Amino acid sequence: MNHFGKVYKQILKGIEEKGGLAFTVIDPPNQEPVVAGKIAKMAQEAGIDAIAVGGSVGAQGELLDHTILQVKENCSLPVILFPGNIASMSKHADAIYFMSMLNSLDPYYITGAQIAASAPVKRTGLEVIPTSYVIVEPGRAVGWVGRAQPVPRNLHYLAGITALAGQYMGSHLVILESGGGADSPAPQEMIAYTRKMIDVPLLIAGGVRNEKYAYDCIKAGGDIVHVGTAVENESDNFAKAKSVMQKIADAVKRAGREKRPKA
Repeated sequence: MNHFGKVYKQILKGIEEKGGLAFTVIDPPNQEPVVAGKIAKMAQEAGIDAIAVGGSVGAQGELLDHTILQVKENCSLPVILFPGNIASMSKHADAIYFMSMLNSLDPYYITGAQIAASAPVKRTGLEVIPTSYVIVEPGRAVGWVGRAQPVPRNLHYLAGITALAGQYMGSHLVILESGGGADSPAPQEMIAYTRKMIDVPLLIAGGVRNEKYAYDCIKAGGDIVHVGTAVENESDNFAKAKSVMQKIADAVKRAGREKRPKA
């Protein structure tokens, strides 16, 4: 436990107390920093637990820094970098998912990028959260860029044993990623199987479009859901964007309460 950072400890505590968490994903190229700040403020008001920033090859440099600064100016939620490449680093964030895409066919995305980024990450002073990144069909852009061999949606055990390998290699978090804008997240059966295989937090990303999917992911055994595209789609209507986040946050809390063992 001594090597766990503040943000990761907060995540573990939140999972223990609530049974499930919801993080809003903000991708810097998809809105101006001032808009990102407004979304972050609404996210906190809606009951979201953290902000993940990144997920795009364009999330870097001044745009990334300015986006994070606007987010932190408008809310007090933890800000976690969700890097799409080795340039997606900012000293202004609180932590970073230090990800290895375990089912990539390209060694660069398994260990190469991580070696290249390790010293720069250390210099930033960011809290590192070792993360196994598992791409699930359809994978979409992230699967294509990362040259992944996506886990077929009907082969649940492949996701589970891949996640377990990641845990055994030292990951503190596993992400089952269907790709931004996917029609639906990883299947409930896949989430349940993976949950039985691993002891570290399980995060479901990609396709969590609405409160039903959010509820299903947590009830099936997920600990955290990412919601990004569903909020981006309403970013020109702040009332609707806040409503989306509120409904998802409420659904996650409800599922978390229901799956916790009764006293």
